[in-house]
Amino acid sequence: MKKEEIMKILPHRDPILLVDRVVEKGEDYIVAEREIKDSDPIFKGHFPNYHIYPGVYILEGLAQTAGILLLKGNDEIPLFLGIDNARFKGEVRPDCTLRYEVKIKEIKAGVVFVDAKAYVSSKMVAKAVLLLGSKR
Repeated sequence: MKKEEIMKILPHRDPILLVDRVVEKGEDYIVAEREIKDSDPIFKGHFPNYHIYPGVYILEGLAQTAGILLLKGNDEIPLFLGIDNARFKGEVRPDCTLRYEVKIKEIKAGVVFVDAKAYVSSKMVAKAVLLLGSKR
């Protein structure tokens, strides 16, 4: 799935749309990617002399990936309800592909809990349990 198709599902737009493509999608899981470029606007301030992709952007990219899995594209607004057990395991630097892997863990009272992990190459750089919902 390319960016044009993603924009039919998510309401996000550049510069905050943080998913470039979906490479795999099943009923309860999804794998997506983001190309991290030295020219990304965030690097003007984080940090000008040592570019590190912010952890909060990694978590937002994981949440957007979950939104692509969960939303049907019918004007639903994805809601990011919470983050549990977030851990950052490595730096994300320019000129790499950030891989988002999200799997539904459980659904309770309309809240979807997902296991979310981010990788650069085969190295895990972040993980968390995300809580998601939607508003119509």
